[in-house]
Amino acid sequence: MESRVRLFGHPLHQMLIVFPLGLLATSVVFDLISLFGDSASAATVAHALIAAGLVGGVLAAPWGYMDWLAIPRGTRAKAVGAMHGSGNVLVLLLFTASWWLRTDESVQAPAVAYALSFGGAGVALVTAWLGGELVDRLGVGVSPHAHLNARNSLIGPAEPPPGTPNARVH
Repeated sequence: MESRVRLFGHPLHQMLIVFPLGLLATSVVFDLISLFGDSASAATVAHALIAAGLVGGVLAAPWGYMDWLAIPRGTRAKAVGAMHGSGNVLVLLLFTASWWLRTDESVQAPAVAYALSFGGAGVALVTAWLGGELVDRLGVGVSPHAHLNARNSLIGPAEPPPGTPNARVH
């Protein structure tokens, strides 16, 4: 099932999600540095990374939702997609609360802010796996004619591999 919204032949949602995932995961690394290294600058960086990750998540979400709407009802992909999407809403809510608790300009974030971020990262690991399940196992966002010798996506849609029914000979 190909993605509804593509840029240069690739699913837009799959291209955009790397930013919030990377930014939010990196914020957790800086939280750990802040906690164990007693670093005020690491706490500031974590706060900024969370803000950027939240913006990225909000920008990536609508395109995933549009793809989810195209998945046929009653399929495993629809159920996995619903868990993936709702889990990512939870991730954004947890990190939003963590970010908000840090806005008082104190050097050290309250313990609950760290707990929310670490919890958000844990949920994000699960939702990332679910996203992989959607793409790698269930073929959501994948060209129906994908194969190891498919032409470049900038040239046009993939065609069936040579030797298969309905394959065009060039």
